Amino acid sequence: MKDMGESSYIIGIKIYRDRSRRMYGLTQSSYVEKVLKRFKMEHSKRGLLPIRHGVKLSKKQSPMTDEELKRMSNIPHASAVGSIQYVVQCTRPDVATKDMFLIYGGGELILEDYSDTSFQSDDDDAKSQSGFVFKLNGGVVAWNSSKQDTTTDSTMEAEYIAASEAAKELTGWSRPSDTSCICFYIYQFSQILNPNLLSTSL
Repeated sequence: MKDMGESSYIIGIKIYRDRSRRMYGLTQSSYVEKVLKRFKMEHSKRGLLPIRHGVKLSKKQSPMTDEELKRMSNIPHASAVGSIQYVVQCTRPDVATKDMFLIYGGGELILEDYSDTSFQSDDDDAKSQSGFVFKLNGGVVAWNSSKQDTTTDSTMEAEYIAASEAAKELTGWSRPSDTSCICFYIYQFSQILNPNLLSTSL
């Protein structure tokens, strides 16, 4: 084993340090640029949002005819999605923000959790989408967006499931004894705590 000093670049992630301000920064801008060049998209226009508002995706949009299937067989879809997914999992939920950093500072450890859901947003099976973001001292440390396993009958039920998934993740982040404050932000939080509401409340 050899000590090569402080790391500055690891598995596609650039590490920046500012010890005077007690800050660390993570970015994958170089990796994203390589991926764009690989798939000949380096000159593509950058969007303001990951997806346009109101866009509905469905399995019905998949290639069906022989001509469509043949055309898709020549497109490296799985490879492109896999390359982008690596960035999404590590440092950048939105590739269009490749020039930004995840910043982590020193000081008092304050953990914040934001949780929300979209009700029956999947056109194929009417399932809802859950999402959460965890921030430690203002820097994002964990995020997730996934389709719920069950089909919910109300927005309240969907919120319960989203809050439950976020709470499971929270247990792992709340263990350090030096975490001084934990803030849990949930949409419709007051309704979730109200025992008098019906299970089908909207």
